[in-house]
Amino acid sequence: MTEAITHPVPAPPGMGSVLSRNMARMKKRRSEEQVNATASERVSDAVTRFAGSITFVVIHATVYGAWLAINLRAVPGIKPFDPSFVVLAMEASVEAIFLSTFVLISQNRMMGAAARQSDLDLQINLLAEHELTRLVSLVDAIATKMGVEAVPAGELDEIEQDVSPEAVLDALESGKSQ
Repeated sequence: MTEAITHPVPAPPGMGSVLSRNMARMKKRRSEEQVNATASERVSDAVTRFAGSITFVVIHATVYGAWLAINLRAVPGIKPFDPSFVVLAMEASVEAIFLSTFVLISQNRMMGAAARQSDLDLQINLLAEHELTRLVSLVDAIATKMGVEAVPAGELDEIEQDVSPEAVLDALESGKSQ
């Protein structure tokens, strides 16, 4: 599905080529996810995007304003068609039901994407933590061989231990820090 980018991506000023390449990969990944979205997901996203726009607000303000003006007999020459506003209330209720459903569908999709991103972040952070732990051990071995004490012994033992994600989650859930 995704292929490796083999050509160098020019880095914008202030960014390294690795960061620039990673950003290009993420952008490509998001584009692929949009292309692979189901028709119902694309429709839901489009409706949600439109419902969250100022155009939507202006259209509704105009239509509902006209509806109210006509049915309050504020527009001469036009006979009221919903003087009790029952039809307006029903229409607004049905619209609210459908809009909230579209928003929920879009939110569920966004929550799935956020969960995947969170899992990716966790895996990258755990990998970085593991690599840093190994690097600390290597630097400590070099310092010991050279007869240099870089960090107090008790502190070094703690730094050289891998972090258990389960223990961190358990501590967060129980409200304690360890």
